Amino acid sequence: MNPRIVPLVLLLLLVAVQAQLWTGRGSVVHVQEMKEKIAAQKQANDRARQENERLASEVSDLRDGLDMVEEKARSELGMVKPNEVYVHVTPR
Repeated sequence: MNPRIVPLVLLLLLVAVQAQLWTGRGSVVHVQEMKEKIAAQKQANDRARQENERLASEVSDLRDGLDMVEEKARSELGMVKPNEVYVHVTPR
C-alpha cells in the first residue's frame, strides 16, 4: 500500500469532522441558537409560573373571603349596597 494514502485518508477524515463541527447539526452555531431558545423559554416559563401563582392566590382569596368578592363586585360590576349612592366622576 502506498505510504501517502494513510495520511491522506486521515486528513480527509479530519476535514469531514471539522466540516460537521462548523456547519452541521450540533455545530457551534446550532448549539448557541439552542441555548438562546432555552433561555427564552425559561423566561417565559418563569413569567407563566408567576402569573399562575398570582391567579391561584386570587382564587384562594375569592374562596376564603367575602371582602374580595365585594371589592370585585363594586369595581368590575358597579354594584352598590342598599341605601348607597353611586357617584361616577368623569375627567374633563
